This record gives sequence, structure tokens and C-alpha cells, in this order.
Amino acid sequence: MAITPNREQFVEYAKSDLDGEVVMLNLLRFARTGASDEESGAAAYDRYSDQVIKMVEAQGGTIVWGGRPHHVFIGDPEADRWDAAVLVMYPSREKFMEMVSTPEYNEAHKDRESGLEATVVLACEPTPDFRVLDG
Repeated sequence: MAITPNREQFVEYAKSDLDGEVVMLNLLRFARTGASDEESGAAAYDRYSDQVIKMVEAQGGTIVWGGRPHHVFIGDPEADRWDAAVLVMYPSREKFMEMVSTPEYNEAHKDRESGLEATVVLACEPTPDFRVLDG
């Protein structure tokens, strides 16, 4: 499973017409070891997180919620096993893209890569009066 977006995913998101706030839903499965055999994947991810939270806040974003999933209620108990779920809000798609395009983020991202075995990141837009709509 990929830990970083492929080029097509990155370009598609960069060119999307989404306006306004975006919330990234991060599902995280930690690697057994991080950058070395002496460290856990969770420790490597924590190092990434410590750096990136400051970058998110500098862009006007915030950590909305974070927690540990403890039971797969619907789904495959093994394939859908996640160690953490985090919601991160950015004021706009542009602010997110600006942050992930910096050399500082790319340096911090090395700890994310070494700390994760698998991840899914979904870019979500708010829908205040949510309803399932056609199309």
C-alpha cells in the first residue's frame, strides 16, 4: 500500500475546483519498526506529527480529532485494522498544497514514511446539510 500520493493523485487534487475548508481523514497503520530497529513505527510517526502540527497551524489549520479505532464494526477485521484515525482541517486546498510543497514538510515526511505500514488519506469537503445526492 502506498504511503505517499502518486503523481496523478497529487496533480488531480492540485487541479481540483474545491473551494473553502478541507478536512483530511487520515487512517494510519504503524510499521513495527521506524527508521531503525530500535524504534517503533509509532515513535517515527510521532516525530513527524510533532513537526507537522506546527506547519498545519501556521497555515491556519488544526487537528480536529484524533483517536484509536478499537473495533471494525463493518468491514474486514484484518484489512480494515487501523492504529489511529486523525481529522486535520485546512482553511483551503491551496493552504494544504502550499504546506506539503515545502522543503521542511518533505524533510519531516521521511519520518511519516518510515513510521507507517499503510495509510489512507481522504480529502473531504464540508456539506453542512449532508444528504446523499445523485451523481
